[in-house]
Amino acid sequence: MKKMALAALPLVMGAAACATVTRGMHEAFVVETEPSGAMVETSKGLHCDATPCTFPRVERNAEFTVTITKPGYRTWSGTVTHHTAGAGAAGMAGNVLVGGLIGLAVDAGSGATQDLVPNPLHVVLETEETDAAPAPIAATATPAPTAPAPTPGAAAPNTTNTPAQTGAPSQTPTSSPTSGQ
Repeated sequence: MKKMALAALPLVMGAAACATVTRGMHEAFVVETEPSGAMVETSKGLHCDATPCTFPRVERNAEFTVTITKPGYRTWSGTVTHHTAGAGAAGMAGNVLVGGLIGLAVDAGSGATQDLVPNPLHVVLETEETDAAPAPIAATATPAPTAPAPTPGAAAPNTTNTPAQTGAPSQTPTSSPTSGQ
């Protein structure tokens, strides 16, 4: 019996500083949106009908896609991943110092040293642009410029269109003799 107790002592000591014990393998994952009330779905099968949402037990070492939808707004999609947390690394280091190699392996395998990133996930939704053509702008009639009134005793201005004004090629009228045919 003494031999068994002595053999279990390193395991108990290692567990005292073990990240799996102190932090756990799961964490709460939070999704917030502006505006609130958006629907959230993840590739891990998690679902929420209206933000803000809290998913209480997500594995710390998970990687998944999040899709956020709300009528009138563009669909948002992104990836949540994980990284080694300061507290998780400290718990794992405690295993090394105490000599708990088994605890070290458990921490590394369980993901207890990890934190989800980003957490909380905060997304500002963009309004959806409509594909409909914009409403036509009402055209306002602009009066044509008027020629200035002739000054008494001055020659009357030329009011015929010239090719430069009309953009048409110049045509010189020709007189043709009328034949009695």
